[in-house]
Amino acid sequence: MKLQFKLALYNTLTKIAIITMLGILILVSINHISVNHIQQRLLQKKTRLIANLSNIEVNDLLLQKTFTDYNLLREEYIILKEIKKEENPIKQRFIQELRSIEGNQEEFQILITDFSYEGKDYRLELGETMSTLAQLERTISMFTFGILIAAVILTLIIDLGFMQFLLAPFYQIIDQKLNKVNDPINFNYQPIKTTTADFRILDQSISVLMNKIATLFLTEKEFIANVSHELLTPISVLNTRLENLLNDEQLSPEGENKLFACLKTLNRLKAIINSLLLISKVENNQYNKSDTISVKDTVAEVCEELEHRLLMMKLKMNITLAEDYTFTGNKSLFHTLLTNLVNNAIKYNKPSGSVSIYSEQYAEGYTLIIADTGIGMDPELVEDAFIRFEKLQSEKADSHGLGLAIVRSIASFHNIKVNINSKKGEGTQVRITFPS
Repeated sequence: MKLQFKLALYNTLTKIAIITMLGILILVSINHISVNHIQQRLLQKKTRLIANLSNIEVNDLLLQKTFTDYNLLREEYIILKEIKKEENPIKQRFIQELRSIEGNQEEFQILITDFSYEGKDYRLELGETMSTLAQLERTISMFTFGILIAAVILTLIIDLGFMQFLLAPFYQIIDQKLNKVNDPINFNYQPIKTTTADFRILDQSISVLMNKIATLFLTEKEFIANVSHELLTPISVLNTRLENLLNDEQLSPEGENKLFACLKTLNRLKAIINSLLLISKVENNQYNKSDTISVKDTVAEVCEELEHRLLMMKLKMNITLAEDYTFTGNKSLFHTLLTNLVNNAIKYNKPSGSVSIYSEQYAEGYTLIIADTGIGMDPELVEDAFIRFEKLQSEKADSHGLGLAIVRSIASFHNIKVNINSKKGEGTQVRITFPS
């Protein structure tokens, strides 16, 4: 989950918790305030009733055996009865109980109090229904819930917009200073415009880091160039001297064999150095990508160059490229990539086998497939196929484990994906997927 969504979610949940607690507090407060308000009204009614009481009203109220409803909505009632001297007097108290009026049960807030009138003791009971209060609480609850939902939606939208605005420099730094940087030497040191101090520090730190990496890259390039030159020069000198020794007529057959072995070792060493130098140059972007490359034409060129090897192993080449694919890159490097893959398909094939090259079109892009009927590899070895100096087929003495490493470097240089599917004893399939 992105940082902006996490922050927006945190703010939203925090506000939900605050609004929920406030809603509960409001409901509890309203209930307490409403009950106090009803009790005050009952006290006022009691005071007015006792102050304006007459003998006729006392007799009318005493004649009532049940609750007397004097409100059309049955929201209030009054009961008056005479109490005996031996009964315990009640000064004044409030209770909340269910009472039945004309067959309807309602919950009432009730005031019970004793008073004396013209030498007699009476007990007065005044009640007011709680149904209005319950309706008020339900209305406030629904209103609070509606406010909560609206606040959550509005808060989420506002927070997402604000977080997107706030984090825009951060994503700009990630995009321009990290994702789009293929060559640290050509890094853009122009600072990103932002008022956030943390993002400025991040931008400056990345620039400092890229400067160090660029310096190391330049040092590595110089080192590789110097080492390659220093190694290739004595190898060439030794190669020339050994060839001159072979021309000596007094050289014995045993000496010739030893010199041939030395020349073979020197050529192998030269090939390894050239391969490492090629990988280094490709990974350091020292090649231009200005050529328009035709996959179909390049495949034809490679197969023509390796035709003699096919004849030596009596292999059959099947090329089925109904559609061509062109892209911009370095033609010589792509030629090397295909040469290494087709050469492997020939080298590790079985006598009288076949090599098939065909294309498929998928949603992810154009795919070139090179399949052989060779010895194949175990699935666990496929993961190590692109590691330098990793010899997956130990029976091939002329392999030095850099062919697929070169393929990986060239593929990465052209944004091409290379995947290997192989099964021991059944052959290998290499899929080259070009960007759509």
